[in-house]
Amino acid sequence: MATVLIPLPARDFDPTEAAVSWKVLSSAGHAVRFATPDGTRSFADDLMISGEGLDPWGFVPGLRKLKVIGAMVRANADGRAAYAELERDAAFLAPLRYDVLGGARFDGLLLPGGHRARGMRPYLESEVLQSLVVRAFAENVRVAAVCHGVLLAARSISPATGRSVLHGRRTTSLTSSQEHLAANVGRIARFWDGDYYRTYVEKPGEPCGYMGVEAEVTRALASPDDYVNVPKDAPDYGLKTDSRHRDTMVDARPAFVVRDGSYLSARWPGDVHTFAKTFAGMLTE
Repeated sequence: MATVLIPLPARDFDPTEAAVSWKVLSSAGHAVRFATPDGTRSFADDLMISGEGLDPWGFVPGLRKLKVIGAMVRANADGRAAYAELERDAAFLAPLRYDVLGGARFDGLLLPGGHRARGMRPYLESEVLQSLVVRAFAENVRVAAVCHGVLLAARSISPATGRSVLHGRRTTSLTSSQEHLAANVGRIARFWDGDYYRTYVEKPGEPCGYMGVEAEVTRALASPDDYVNVPKDAPDYGLKTDSRHRDTMVDARPAFVVRDGSYLSARWPGDVHTFAKTFAGMLTE
């Protein structure tokens, strides 16, 4: 049995990426611990759970519960059910504090994502977590990152090299096409908060997409060719790239994950069953 650490922000993490990963790893017999900034339980992005507020009328209190777009883009039934279970887990309810992680020992480190800026930016910008990621790579701990979690890894700079821990690695992440699609939907469906799906937006003078996840991760790599998208000739290419189909415990066809040695990456919640199952297997090697 391996011990896996899943650091979370205080709020706004993606419920599917964290909860399904926890459920798969726990079911495989691994012990999962959590960490938050102050040692109190974290809360997922409520919009991704309820779907309320993700339709053009979502700002109207009496109409919020009428979900159309919100019902399609929120966490699916598997993700919501896993999160409901996670909220009853003793380790989730009693996480470690970030500031004690320097002495924590673990066999695996899993970095979930999320996109809502108010909660995710402190997580992605945490020097404590970046140092933790650097140590994990230096000690050859198994590391898995999905969606914006890959951005946290990309920002983790090794003092020994002055480069990202992903420099010289192959990786995927939330892709530009996925992020642009979500952003375009958000600008219509949640027009009063048009950047809901953009954790970081470009500053004046920066080209469109410069602050997207794929673009920033790619800048941290040894070569742009080390960023891996679904190959055009991949089996089930359409299922993997239409941003509608999600994998399940028994159907990995829509999923896409990239492994490079002790490091595993995935794109979005639609990959997470396969992502977590692959990581569970890595921990027993």
